[in-house]
Amino acid sequence: MEPSRLFDLLEYQHKNYPINDALASKVDGSWKKYSTEELIDIVNELSKGFIELGLKKDSKVGIVSNNRPEWNFVDLALQQIGAVSVPMYPTITEKDYRYIFEDSELKYVFVSDAALYQKVKNAAEGLETVKGIYSFDDLPNVAHWTEVKKLGESSSTDLASYKSAVLPEDLVTLIYTSGTTGNPKGVMLTHHNILSNAISVGENLPKDKGIKTGLSFLPLCHIFERTTTYFYFYRGISIYYAENIDKIGDNLKEVKPEMFTTVPRLLEKIYDKIVAKGTELSGIKKQLFFWALNLGHKLDKQKDQGFWYNFQLKMANKIIFSKWREAVGGNIVLIASGGAALQPRLATIFWAAQIPILEAYGLTETSPGISFNRYNNEDLRIGTVGPAMPGVQIKIAEDGEILAKGPNIMKGYYNQPEKTAEVIDAEGWFHTGDIGEMVEGRFLKITDRKKEMFKTSGGKYIAPQLIENKLKESTFIEQAMVVGDGQKFPGALLVPNFETLKDWCKHKGIKYSTDAEMVKDSQVLQKLDKEIQKANDQFAQWEKIKRTQLIPIQWTVEAGELTAKLSLKRKIIEKNYKKEIDALYQE
Repeated sequence: MEPSRLFDLLEYQHKNYPINDALASKVDGSWKKYSTEELIDIVNELSKGFIELGLKKDSKVGIVSNNRPEWNFVDLALQQIGAVSVPMYPTITEKDYRYIFEDSELKYVFVSDAALYQKVKNAAEGLETVKGIYSFDDLPNVAHWTEVKKLGESSSTDLASYKSAVLPEDLVTLIYTSGTTGNPKGVMLTHHNILSNAISVGENLPKDKGIKTGLSFLPLCHIFERTTTYFYFYRGISIYYAENIDKIGDNLKEVKPEMFTTVPRLLEKIYDKIVAKGTELSGIKKQLFFWALNLGHKLDKQKDQGFWYNFQLKMANKIIFSKWREAVGGNIVLIASGGAALQPRLATIFWAAQIPILEAYGLTETSPGISFNRYNNEDLRIGTVGPAMPGVQIKIAEDGEILAKGPNIMKGYYNQPEKTAEVIDAEGWFHTGDIGEMVEGRFLKITDRKKEMFKTSGGKYIAPQLIENKLKESTFIEQAMVVGDGQKFPGALLVPNFETLKDWCKHKGIKYSTDAEMVKDSQVLQKLDKEIQKANDQFAQWEKIKRTQLIPIQWTVEAGELTAKLSLKRKIIEKNYKKEIDALYQE
């Protein structure tokens, strides 16, 4: 029987693919594993505990935590009684937490550690709706999550009646999108919204490639990783949680997963590190490295380039690219990339190295998948985000905006019917706010954000993301923001990749002082100018970056310049760097 609600995936896995390590995380240096059966038992006891606490259908409960099995325990246990999880990024501000607590009328919050406990406690101060905070770590004088589980162990509640009262169209989660302006909006997603996406992915990824294990490190509070988790449950794939962002490399080698999801920035960093190591080689080793690299960049997934190219690529894989595969565990069948635009050259080189990357596209409001590239060549086009998900329709509006319709579209924004009406029209089409086009009539290509496009004083439209992504192809550029609304030409604020810059200075015999000093150094400025000119070659005359300002400090979430998923908060950056932007346009 096919699952119709998210928590049905537990019994589905138990019946079809019971495993000894449904979930696993590192505890005191070794992997603590939970079998499918153990997972079901813990979730059932927690569900009963929540009933004992007085939670009812549609009661809201927050989760503020890093990825770990306890996250899933709470999420699934709430689902079984019809309660609603409200996941939040550990990195947002106390002000944002308080807004979400009040807006959603949260009853309880689960946090992972002492630092988050303090942050959440401060945010909840004086709010009568928040009845308690539980922690996943053992903390002095703080209620532990197992206390709720113990309540359930001694309860005689008939859980079956609660589960049967939960319908596929019921609200399952409330996800507050950080957005680039204003207060976050609560996206209402149902069991059916998310499950339709998870099952679609499950039916369209290769079943004959032996995907047994996934490494998870993207935040579970983000819908991309969360829906992937339900896909893992559906296919009986073990989920191992990375210890932290710095340990991903080690964990990949330990766990040797066949799959993981990521954002392009991580792939860019992996690639940059590999190229940096290649640059340090000498003699024949260096020649071989760059021979393989150039060969890989010439790959065309839609064209057989003949015996000689295929033979060379085979040799490159044996000599050079085999080390790349070892660096990601040696067993990768596929990597799913989402959340931002993936540079086509990166996808191409990884495919050449037999590390398949499938780019997907969607939003929190679409659960998240709208489209995704498949494993087979017929349904894959590098440089696009693939064909529509099964059951999802895509339409390009007259102004180029991407519209979507299907079972994945949210119920709406919580407590904000007017905001809902702005994005879901009378015919049920969701307006994504992204601009795109269809390639070959079926492959979606994203070109920019509708709200971020601007006009120069000459009346020419500029799509900043397109230019920013091209600029960031340089290993010397970490962050970029294109400006110039109403000006004669586009300019850019650039944050250099200081690690690459230090290596380059060392190689050139340039004394490196501080980041702040080096962004003024004439030789550094000349080098960055060359990198900008390379990118400019790809653009029309009116799109070319004429002037830039180098910024010595990275933009961060903590400074309010990036959203939790690392999108630029353009208005904040413009305000913080008004002087630098003005300088771009002074004659």
